[in-house]
Amino acid sequence: MSVNSCALVMNQTPSVCTDEMTFVYRPNYQSLYISLELIIAVLAVIGNLLVCLVITRTKKLRTVTNYFLLSLAVADILVGLVAIPCAVLTDLGRPHHNLPLCLLMLSVLMVLTQSSILSLLAVAAERYMAILLPFQYQRLMSHRVACLALLLTWSLAVLSGCVPFIDWQKQPENSVFCTFACVIDMSFMVYSNFFCFLLLPLIAMFVIYARIFLIIRGQVRRMCQARTRTISSGSDEGIMDTPDQRPSIDAIFTVTNPSDPHKVIKALRSRRKMQKANSLFLLLFLFAVCWIPIHVINCIAFFCPTCDVPMSLTLVAILLSHANSAVNPLLYAYRMRSFRRALIAMWRAVWSCKHN
Repeated sequence: MSVNSCALVMNQTPSVCTDEMTFVYRPNYQSLYISLELIIAVLAVIGNLLVCLVITRTKKLRTVTNYFLLSLAVADILVGLVAIPCAVLTDLGRPHHNLPLCLLMLSVLMVLTQSSILSLLAVAAERYMAILLPFQYQRLMSHRVACLALLLTWSLAVLSGCVPFIDWQKQPENSVFCTFACVIDMSFMVYSNFFCFLLLPLIAMFVIYARIFLIIRGQVRRMCQARTRTISSGSDEGIMDTPDQRPSIDAIFTVTNPSDPHKVIKALRSRRKMQKANSLFLLLFLFAVCWIPIHVINCIAFFCPTCDVPMSLTLVAILLSHANSAVNPLLYAYRMRSFRRALIAMWRAVWSCKHN
């Protein structure tokens, strides 16, 4: 989702956009760059298609949280099918002499970026309600509400991506090359696309997850204290004689009296909440790590036009932003046990059908 490949031509002026800039613009490692882009596109499409198949074909995984992850996977598939090819074309300054088509391509890149960040924001909000309001959660976050939230996220993404069309007539008529720096105002890319549409949602999500972890930490502390009192009441010595004897997280979630079904269910739910929160926070963290560098380069280009950013660094930042779409499925398979089991079961079913 290279909405910021404009950094490749960050020091261009409108007059440069009309010149023969082929040898100035194209990177020295063009073949390597395009090859890596295509590899990322293939991995993103295959990996996220598997995510969509696993979620849609496994009834147990059709949860509200996974609906938002499904939306993220769809956006990542479109990254591989549409955004990366468009990004490669725009990085080559194409299409030439076709401003409407150029704006459409650049808008698609921004729409997919916004749909991803809004899907992550929806996941964070859903997890926050699940933990903060567990009794009202089923009523507040029904499947119908989830579908409406998905419709809202994609609608907002389309609206934000269509902003460049508002003042398209202000663009230079003789602009030849289709690049962000030549076609879209860099002030929009920095103040609107980065500060408003990316940075603010990221800050909000980090605050939400910080609140989630504080709530879970309080639950863990209460469970630890209850477990300590239970064990201490059955022995002459407590387990907390020294600070070094504090129980581990696994020990805290281990139910002392398995015969009490209420305690068993409560411990399992708390453990699952913590594991899911950790996995989703890691998903958010990787998104931030992959996307912040290219936006920082855009900010440098905008606030310090005379500063020279190495071309190799810019290309790495662009590839990193695209790689986020290919990394997400690996994160699901590695961190989410239910997804991993469903994926293995699906592969076994396919394998058995093939041999039968």
